[in-house]
Amino acid sequence: MIFYFSGTGNSEWVARKTAESIKDSAYDITRYKQTPEIGEEERIGFVFPVYAWGIPESMAIFAGKVKRNGAFTFGICTCGEDAGLTMKKFSAIYPLDSAYSISMPNNYVIGSELEEKEVVVRKLEQAEREIEKISREILERKKVYRVHEGKFARLKSGIANMGFNKFARSTSSFWVKKDRCIGCGLCAAGCPSSSIEMKGGIPVWKGTCYQCLRCINSCPKEAIQYGKKTENRRRYRISDYL
Repeated sequence: MIFYFSGTGNSEWVARKTAESIKDSAYDITRYKQTPEIGEEERIGFVFPVYAWGIPESMAIFAGKVKRNGAFTFGICTCGEDAGLTMKKFSAIYPLDSAYSISMPNNYVIGSELEEKEVVVRKLEQAEREIEKISREILERKKVYRVHEGKFARLKSGIANMGFNKFARSTSSFWVKKDRCIGCGLCAAGCPSSSIEMKGGIPVWKGTCYQCLRCINSCPKEAIQYGKKTENRRRYRISDYL
């Protein structure tokens, strides 16, 4: 049984490819209203993106509620490059036998321009090879720690992550180009933190969110913006490259 959280699809793809390889099932944690029963599962896995060298709040809360049954446990985080101490911090919440990080295409459109198609395709090909290797190790129940922590991991997963959670998760910078918005409501329906509601056919953001960027990347008309820099940037949809 593999539990995953995914904003723009990278982690979902990794979770489903891994599940397919080990003949298991992958479940989106945002669809659970109650903590799932794990019964006598032989394997329990968690797949999620790294947010500012840390664990997404939703996955941290979810993992803390999952019971332990003696199964082989593993975790895979997806990241641009460095994961920091993410997997060690996760293992403090739910002990892992094996932990991995996989470098995936950049989807953080509010921070920088996205990578060119050739780079994205190459990263996905490399990720697929890594998933095959990870899957073999999981089936063999190998205890592995293959996580690219990067430089200054403690600082990044400490002070930097704390700053992200305290200051960078406000929704105040989201806005919509009304001449593009068609009022489809896809953003509100898909928001994992329920931070978007439709008012007069236009999305309105409230409070804080996970900063998963599902709304801005999945908008079919690219109407959703963040600050002043995203209007001329491409959007990331993994389905465009598969």
